[in-house]
Amino acid sequence: MKRGPPDPKAAAKRAALNALKRARRQADRAGVKLSDWEGEFLGSVEDRLKTYGRAFGDPEKGGPGQALSVMQHVKLKEITSKAKGEKKDLPRRGFKRKARPEDDQA
Repeated sequence: MKRGPPDPKAAAKRAALNALKRARRQADRAGVKLSDWEGEFLGSVEDRLKTYGRAFGDPEKGGPGQALSVMQHVKLKEITSKAKGEKKDLPRRGFKRKARPEDDQA
């Protein structure tokens, strides 16, 4: 019996659901307390994935074969890194002023 090619949408849905479960499981095992917003985010995204197969409605927010939007993916990564105990402190810097030729002559 021949199988057809795998469905990329179904694979993206499974991958996203597994990532959500993994993030929640890691937080529980590490004893990290997720904020109310983070817990609600994981639950609502999981519900939308199970119901609709993707967690966003606007096609401009993510790829056509993706299950999570770009920002949902970023937030999921942040929650996962919080659960692992990894802190990524990004250095905050102001805008750098471009050197202009007339500034050099003064």
